Amino acid sequence: MNSPVNEILKQLITFDRSLVQPVYVQVAQQIINAIQRRYISKGSKLPGTRTLSHLLNVHRNTAVAIYDELASQGWVEIIANKGTFVLETEGATAKIKATGKNVNQAYTYPKKAGFPFQSSFHLASTEQKTTARYIINDGKPDLRLHPVYQFSKWYTAVMKRRPQVNNQNNSVTSTASNFKIQLCNYLNATRGFHIKSSNIISTRSTEMSLYIVSQLLIKQNDLVLVGQLSHYASNTIFQEAGAIIKTVPVDDDGLDIDYIKSHFVKNSIRCVYVCAHRHYPTTKTLSAERRLQLLQLAKTYGFAIIEDDYDYDFQLEGSAMLPIATADTDGMVIYLSKMGQSLLTSFQMSFVVAPENLIAEASNYLMLLDEQGDFIQGQILSELISEGEIYRLHKKNNVIYKQRRDYLCDYLNFYFKGIIVYEKPQGGLAIWLKFCNSISLVKLAKEAEKMDLFLPKTILYQDKNTCAIRFGFGHLNKEEIEMVIIKLRGAYDALVNL
Repeated sequence: MNSPVNEILKQLITFDRSLVQPVYVQVAQQIINAIQRRYISKGSKLPGTRTLSHLLNVHRNTAVAIYDELASQGWVEIIANKGTFVLETEGATAKIKATGKNVNQAYTYPKKAGFPFQSSFHLASTEQKTTARYIINDGKPDLRLHPVYQFSKWYTAVMKRRPQVNNQNNSVTSTASNFKIQLCNYLNATRGFHIKSSNIISTRSTEMSLYIVSQLLIKQNDLVLVGQLSHYASNTIFQEAGAIIKTVPVDDDGLDIDYIKSHFVKNSIRCVYVCAHRHYPTTKTLSAERRLQLLQLAKTYGFAIIEDDYDYDFQLEGSAMLPIATADTDGMVIYLSKMGQSLLTSFQMSFVVAPENLIAEASNYLMLLDEQGDFIQGQILSELISEGEIYRLHKKNNVIYKQRRDYLCDYLNFYFKGIIVYEKPQGGLAIWLKFCNSISLVKLAKEAEKMDLFLPKTILYQDKNTCAIRFGFGHLNKEEIEMVIIKLRGAYDALVNL
């Protein structure tokens, strides 16, 4: 027990029996680390299995398993009747030892940096953790509708096309990718565009798209206008770029353009951010008249329009209104949207449509952030577009989402009549629920979580004039919708009876 190796092991080895990883693996990894750091040198004799089991307070069989694991990886040699000895392995080249008296500190990575750095208040995470079974989000699609069987065939077919995969060796190309060509054709056919591949870039997410655009547009203290009650993630990106954000009232016809005219002057606005199809979070659609007014005002005042069309594909009734960008003849609009929202998130793609010179600059930023892109993702989406599968998938899923919206409205009318008011949206995957009498939404969320229902703070909107929830229903089936509404009503009753 007085052996130097024993003392080192006593200091170094810790394990947690509650972890999924077996104890013998945890201990073996720590002994390997000690050998790599030269705390235990080549040729050292490790304690016998009885001694090791006593030293670590584990069963002898566990001690045997530890040495067997080390031997199987080539770190030790077990010699019968002699003992277990440390070997010099090819990978054991690390020679840095921890400073200080306690060598076990080398296993605890520092929690705080030893140097100053710039933190950001705006980027504070809004993520909340919960163990609740039921969760309401802000309008995400149901990924359970992803066509797993068909998708596996498409994925396999793309991977077997060797010429396409071999093209990845050519890092420089003067021609547009097949995906860009197919995406342009799709947008021209379905959203009224007249664009070429030089008018578009694809990104990993709408947030990445908006970040790149903000870097191109916004300088410190530039003025950005957003709708009253706006998207928190977009505001975060603008603020990080140095923008000053001011809000514009939103009514039943969307953003109030006359308010902009009466409260701001020419050349004072850098850009106006608008969710033209359905305003986030209230789902109000910007009318055709106001779209034209906004376009004309942008030209007169000299500001850019950032049009975030985040849920164009989810039109449940009637025809979707074409994007503002399709009527733009002066290059005032930057259009952001998504592709493949009915697929698993790793196969969804966002894109930016804008004038050629801006796209050329945006491409430079994209190369810096995501040079490799996702070739396979692009090829699969190209296949889905060219074969019409993406269109059929949207149409099929929208039938399901329409049914879910109607289920939700029926349950709301039954369980919350006289308590909540709302308008049934013609599209999108969320409903704007307003409480007739103001209550504490934070307390409502706490009561709901007691009933296994989680209301994240990002869907709760409350000030002196507002008490509302952006209720996303797309990810819930009929039975789940009914259960969520029953639990929400139970939480409401518990709150008002406190």
